[in-house]
Amino acid sequence: MQVPLDVRFHNMSASPALEASVREHVAKLERLAPDMISCRVTIEAPHRHHAQGNLYAVHVDLRLPGSEAVANRDPSAHHSHEDAHVALRDAFDAARRQLQDRIRVRRGDVKPHAIPSHGKIAELNAERRFGRIATSDGRDIYFHGNSVLDTKFEQLEIGDEVRFSEEAGDQGPQASTVHVIGKHHIVG
Repeated sequence: MQVPLDVRFHNMSASPALEASVREHVAKLERLAPDMISCRVTIEAPHRHHAQGNLYAVHVDLRLPGSEAVANRDPSAHHSHEDAHVALRDAFDAARRQLQDRIRVRRGDVKPHAIPSHGKIAELNAERRFGRIATSDGRDIYFHGNSVLDTKFEQLEIGDEVRFSEEAGDQGPQASTVHVIGKHHIVG
């Protein structure tokens, strides 16, 4: 880290054991993100006027090149946070997950959301409850009446636009789910 670790205690005196635990957690984060610029950790004890049920709050503020990650573990979230070490662990777990997400994005490992396949109903067989979808790339996809969602099979008409999830069937590609596209849907 370019800036020394900053550990702060509020409503409590400094605890060497907690500070040592913070340093261990930060060392693990540094292995995950060696370009981390700074880390500030605030451990806040509850107000002293309660005898039981006092929950610790822990805030971890990480600065990275071009971004910042803040992980909070507030007292209202978990009764297990009556122990400062548990609250500290949970806050650093949240910080680690945020760092991992940022690293995946930076590497390009995040999968883009696929646009569902779409086409138009080209054939309907009411007696045997199946149909075929003609896709924009010229393929023919079989579907069974049970695959139709949000609409009854009997309400389908040839030419209806649909989006569908495709899978391999015994006799070629088939749609496992079929949704009729309303006028408010956008097809990409």
